[in-house]
Amino acid sequence: MHTIDMDLVEMTLDVMKYTIDRISNVTPELGSPKREEDLKRIVGETITPEGIGGETAFQLFRDVLVKATVPIDHPRHLAFVPAAPTRAAIMFDLVTSASSIHGAYWMEGAGGIFCENQAMKWLVSLTKLPEGAFGVFTSGGTAANLSAMVAAREEWRNRNSDNVGVKALLLTSHGAHSSIQAMAKVIDADVIMIDCQEENLTGRELQNAIHELEEKDRKRLFAVVATGGTTNAGIIDELDTIADVCEKENVWFHVDCAYGGGALAANSVRHLFNGVERADSITIDPHKWLFSPYDCGAVIYKNMENARNAHSQKGAYLEIFKDEGAQGFNPADYQIQLTRRLRGLPLWFSLAMHGTNKYKQAIERGIELAQIAAKKVEERKDLELVRPASLSVVLFRRKGWSPERYRDWTYKNHNEGFALVTPTTWKKETVIRFCFINPDTTEKDIDMILDTLQ
Repeated sequence: MHTIDMDLVEMTLDVMKYTIDRISNVTPELGSPKREEDLKRIVGETITPEGIGGETAFQLFRDVLVKATVPIDHPRHLAFVPAAPTRAAIMFDLVTSASSIHGAYWMEGAGGIFCENQAMKWLVSLTKLPEGAFGVFTSGGTAANLSAMVAAREEWRNRNSDNVGVKALLLTSHGAHSSIQAMAKVIDADVIMIDCQEENLTGRELQNAIHELEEKDRKRLFAVVATGGTTNAGIIDELDTIADVCEKENVWFHVDCAYGGGALAANSVRHLFNGVERADSITIDPHKWLFSPYDCGAVIYKNMENARNAHSQKGAYLEIFKDEGAQGFNPADYQIQLTRRLRGLPLWFSLAMHGTNKYKQAIERGIELAQIAAKKVEERKDLELVRPASLSVVLFRRKGWSPERYRDWTYKNHNEGFALVTPTTWKKETVIRFCFINPDTTEKDIDMILDTLQ
């Protein structure tokens, strides 16, 4: 398996040709999932004692299996939070894998970690956190949120020994990402969801929720999680007033900007995030709106020592490395994972190649496309905005449609390989949701999708 022969050389050329063809295709085939039994019937058993050979396996993937997936970078993929990794980032993802670098410790990954940290320095600068703040790349927003919650809980326990062994409590809003509740389960913490009178959480509502806690629960409160761009609607909580309350109550303030964090680079909306610079921790997903390949998240801390106290791991087999060159930034010390690939390298290369100004322009284009789409919706008599476009998300209704009509419309467009746009629920109503990430999406694409709403 590890020998270099002509078969390997030929397979390398096949892989590179596929990769070049794929990244140069602006509108890849919009595949769709197939039932497992159908794939099994077409492909058969691929893992056998003798192997089926690289040529056969690659052909099966290229001609069958990849067509049973949905490319996230299709310009008419406006569902969920799509992605649009730059060609440079995709190519350097190959380099990252081929270089075979373990990214947990400086001792093994110094050069690569240096590159990651260059990219992280730019991310941190977008937040305007105080000097000393920094972060580390994770597998995504879920791992970043979990890492931040663990750091917050450990800081709460270290602050008061009476908190050790006590089940912790955090506050967030109903607009928060589902990973907040899921990761609270992982650390065995309770969650109270705050009902917001308006669309976003405010400091006043947070303060009221804290006042309503029983004394025993107030003592268990260790963190508040606000959202910097909800996944469903792009709504940003009132971060500055929430920060006021957290500082007054001496509670860890975490801001989940997994989707919306890219907009910190956009001058047109940066003011909406005022207060994020007062957070104790922040989550941003570069694989969403910063054009990195999956998977690449990031967690940023105001005080790195809190994260290190919570996450640093020791091992006797590491103690031998005491020379000066082996001492440096260890990403494993600041988040839940020990073994990790250098997820930030593709982002670093793309930033280094293109410069941050082009990133700003591409993010602004997503915001602009949302505004353009909203205007086009308003111009059509059968369509109606549900709320103003926010960040790169547009919610609107097709007048007179039932949830079943939305579902059938989604399936029809997808099955025809035309577009993937899915409905969502807003205030108990089924509506259509556009989420713009890909700067290759055109106004014509928007018109073509809206034309199908007959």
